[in-house]
Amino acid sequence: MVNKKTNYIMKNVGIAVIVIGILMTVFTGFNLITKKKILDVGAVEISKEEKTPIYWSPITGLVLIAVGGVLIAVGRKK
Repeated sequence: MVNKKTNYIMKNVGIAVIVIGILMTVFTGFNLITKKKILDVGAVEISKEEKTPIYWSPITGLVLIAVGGVLIAVGRKK
């Protein structure tokens, strides 16, 4: 049997998963910027910034929202 503390934790985790799901639905990606050292000779240093795009489908966010809803529903059961 699930106790009250576990229900409380499940509801809070469910809310957090829903918030993350909403953010992932609205923002479908970001760019990761890294510096790559090209040349390093004494006091002279040449580097290049590389942008690496990271994208995901908005469906991923919708799935997380649904999972968060299930967690909240299970956390409410007595």
